[in-house]
Amino acid sequence: MPRTLVQLILLGWLAGVLLSSGRAQGVATNVTVRPAVQDAATIRMAQRLRALADRSDPSRNRFLSQERVRGLGRMLNANSTNYAMIAELGPLFASELLQAGKSEAAQRQYRLLEDFFTTVPGFTNAGLATGMRLGQSLAAFRLGEQENCLANHNAESCLFPLEPAAYHRLPRGSLTALTGLTNLLAEAPDDLRARWLANLAYMTLGKWPAEVPRAILIPPSVFASETNFPRFPDIAGMLGLDVNDLGGGSIIEDFDNDGLLDVLVSDWGLRSPLKLFRNDGVGGFVERSSAAGLDGLWGGLNLVTTDYNNDGFVDVFVLRGAWLGAEGKLPNSLLRNNGDGTFSDVTEAAGLLSFHPTQTAAWFDFDGDGWLDVYIGNESQAQIPGDINPCELYRNNRDGTFTECARANGVAVVGWVKAVAAGDFNNDGRPDLYLSLRDGENLLFRNDGPDQPGANPGTVWKFTEVAIPAGVAQPKFSFPAWFFDYDQDGWQDLFVAGYRIDHVGDVVADYLGLPSNGERARLYRNNRNGTFADESKASGLGRVLHAMGSNFGDLNNDGFPDLYLGTGDPDVLTIIPNRLFLNADGKRFLDVTTAARMGHLQKGHGCVFADLDNDGDQDVFMNMGGAYSGDVYRDALFENPGFGNRWLGLKLEGKVSNRAAIGARLRINVKEPSGPRSIYRWINTGGSFGANPLRAEIGLGQATEIVSAEVWWPTTGKTQPITGLVPDQFYRVVEGESAATPWPLARLKWDPKRAPKHQHAERMEM
Repeated sequence: MPRTLVQLILLGWLAGVLLSSGRAQGVATNVTVRPAVQDAATIRMAQRLRALADRSDPSRNRFLSQERVRGLGRMLNANSTNYAMIAELGPLFASELLQAGKSEAAQRQYRLLEDFFTTVPGFTNAGLATGMRLGQSLAAFRLGEQENCLANHNAESCLFPLEPAAYHRLPRGSLTALTGLTNLLAEAPDDLRARWLANLAYMTLGKWPAEVPRAILIPPSVFASETNFPRFPDIAGMLGLDVNDLGGGSIIEDFDNDGLLDVLVSDWGLRSPLKLFRNDGVGGFVERSSAAGLDGLWGGLNLVTTDYNNDGFVDVFVLRGAWLGAEGKLPNSLLRNNGDGTFSDVTEAAGLLSFHPTQTAAWFDFDGDGWLDVYIGNESQAQIPGDINPCELYRNNRDGTFTECARANGVAVVGWVKAVAAGDFNNDGRPDLYLSLRDGENLLFRNDGPDQPGANPGTVWKFTEVAIPAGVAQPKFSFPAWFFDYDQDGWQDLFVAGYRIDHVGDVVADYLGLPSNGERARLYRNNRNGTFADESKASGLGRVLHAMGSNFGDLNNDGFPDLYLGTGDPDVLTIIPNRLFLNADGKRFLDVTTAARMGHLQKGHGCVFADLDNDGDQDVFMNMGGAYSGDVYRDALFENPGFGNRWLGLKLEGKVSNRAAIGARLRINVKEPSGPRSIYRWINTGGSFGANPLRAEIGLGQATEIVSAEVWWPTTGKTQPITGLVPDQFYRVVEGESAATPWPLARLKWDPKRAPKHQHAERMEM
């Protein structure tokens, strides 16, 4: 037996032994429940989730990298003389090591496999040998990230293009990666994957662009911002909000109704806890996860807010199981806000307990009865036989329970649904639904009201699918989607992000202006007649963005909504900048990523725009981290430096309409030096992966006064004037009461001394 093969087998055995003796990343060894805080139903859900995690099968769940490494190590050891088995399982083992965070072991494994495919008779394969060389370089680069961006993390880490504070103090990973990448590019100069990774490696060493060979250089001009924009510093670490986890959801909301915005984050790991940070009002945050009764309520790739029982306290809907196929039959959780700082899992009692893979849902009052219903976009993957998970529509029974009625109402869609957006695209007063699909044409369901006029509540409701005649069925491979009024004409437009690439080279090609196989984003402008016009190219958004967690808000308070797009996919090589686009007067979107210093290279998930410090401008929180158990990263909070424009904060309270006022429309008429203008907002949580606060944070541009304002309420259909408003103030507005009530919220000044000390090596393995 060749020496290379002996080493390969020994490495597999050693890795298996090493990992079997330690705790897998993100895996809690036990779950602690606190009967004094948690009721029986919450404890029962925690026990259910633990049992499902215990039963999860690594052979069917490709993201359980730690467990898969152990299994593959045992298989390789048991087949020590089977060259065919080594050739088949060896590359998979190396990949699993990398995804498990064992970068050094993966690097050695890839090196041995390169020797194997180069020298072992009958198994020589130049293509596979080249692939193993790329794997070596990627593993070395990942090692550099772990030793620097994670173990020696600072506020500049992984912000593209890297500045001196982000250069790697421990250069061995990037130096090793560059050696391999240089050799690869000598053989295949057109390999955009290797070229991209080489440029990043030079960047981590402080040698980009000056010392990058001209033949492979990706010049700074490619990434230059398209207009001036100020820097948004990452202050998550200063506030102790830089949770080091896998990807998940994010909510910023005032959970205890004290006027201060709190932060809730999840991690999609099967044994990963929810984390709640309460804004203490004196410059910091205090973690209240256990005290809030969240122990054991593991997982959640996305989080959505609601007030399902109209009690005035914001509740949380936790979505689980996305991307996992048959292994994703996990329950969602409806967490009732008890109003005393605690939450209770009421999923089963509410009639919402079901077991389907999902990460997306929209709360909306589809039947206009003043109570929020929920549509859940489940995932059915055509390539998995028998994987049928129809989408669900739950009608609110107005007594704390729900009735499932998707099939009866014609919306029990079967498809790989990645986003559900609710909006009123035809301004008829009834909320419609848009479904973004990963593997087919997207769907637009027009809400046509009850099947029979004058029918009683609970009757069949008519939804008509109109995506093709409306012109919004594309892209075929898409992910986040939302309704928003980007041109401020009072009609909701539609953004849909494309989500398909062969590999990271497709994104690089788009940056360079080269042909790409990547799916492009779409921006659809509402024609105000039931159809939309495709403005993707004209607006500057028709790019290969490969967006995941994304949202919108008004960063410069000019009255036009901007976009921040979290990018990436599970592939560890998909290391690409998140993207920030400034809305230029509703006509075009300008890439200002590099100027703002918000081009984070790690995977971007739950994204939230929120005025966390009550200073009148929106900051941006991003839940960072990948899907595989070793691809963790710290969450980011980008602080808005301010632009000098005017603003208005409104907290709406429904009386006949739903208490949270979801679906209500605002029109603010202002006078600017250039003349009169109307600014429109809809009350919702923003994009489809991360929840903005339900209070409206509205930019007024250069308004010198608010001439008039009005709110349209979704249940009554009445338009209510709002009086007494002046710019740069917060107000409460109650349905039926025209006079707004001033809401004096203290502006916060963050105190860096309040931040907890970090253990920088937590959840990091090499």
